[in-house]
Formats: sequence, structure tokens, C-alpha cells
Amino acid sequence: MANRAVDLVITYRVVKMLVTPFERQEAFKYGIIDKDGKVLKKYTSLQKREEKNAYTQLHRFVFNLKRILKKVGLGGRLGSFAVALGLLLRENKEYVPHKKLIESTIISYLKETKQYDNLLNEQGDVKSIYKQDPYMTCFGIDVYEKDGELYPEDKYETI
Repeated sequence: MANRAVDLVITYRVVKMLVTPFERQEAFKYGIIDKDGKVLKKYTSLQKREEKNAYTQLHRFVFNLKRILKKVGLGGRLGSFAVALGLLLRENKEYVPHKKLIESTIISYLKETKQYDNLLNEQGDVKSIYKQDPYMTCFGIDVYEKDGELYPEDKYETI
């Protein structure tokens, strides 16, 4: 049971970091990364404890993932949320019963930090005609699968 709780906390942290802009990350404040997530200081060159805590292995993983998502057109935060949760649920079916809990926790966090309305306004118009049924729906966004990859509804129409 403790492992599941730890997994849920880590999942929450990853998704939270995925949707937090680089400019609002501690690593940015310390000059470790730039506004696009590009590394300015290597981990081995960091001296202060605060800098090392702001740029852990988890941070590096998420920052790399964010840059990759942006390159493939999934830079929007809501699309990133949906794809991240979709990947998590596809890889580990044990999380499926907790999907609503994960979504509601993240939405609560976004509302508490007054990011929720901005996040919703970030999405553009989405066409309602699709070639297949969605693989799943996360955060109210339909996620589609094509050639083994997952796409949020606004990107699926263009592939």
C-alpha cells in the first residue's frame, strides 16, 4: 500500500512539473535552465544545496520530457496533462481506478494556484469529427491513439 501512495505522489509531482512553465521552476530562478528549459549549468557544477534540490534527476527527466513534448507540438499544458496521464494509465493499468482522483487532485491544485482558467483558455477550437473513438478522456480532453502514439484531440486532427 505504501508503494502505491509513493507512486501517486511521484505521479503528482511529475504532472505538476510538466505543466509549470520553465520560468516558474526553481531551476530557472537559480539560472540553471533558461526560459525554454535549455540547461545553462550542468548538475556537476552546482555548489549550493538549494541549486541541487532545484535540479534533481526527476527535474532533469521532466524538463527533457517537456522539451520533447514541445518539439512534437504538445507544448500546451492541458494537452501535456492529458498525454502524460494517458501514458501513465496505458503503461500501468493499476492507476486506472485512480484516474479520477489524479485528475481532481491536479485540477484542485490548478484552481488553488489560479492557473485553471488560464489553462482552459489556452486550448483552441477543436473539430468534433474524428476517425475513431478516443483511447481515453483525461481532464475532459479526448486522447487518441495512432500508430502506438497518444495525441490530445487538438493534435489528432492534424496527423
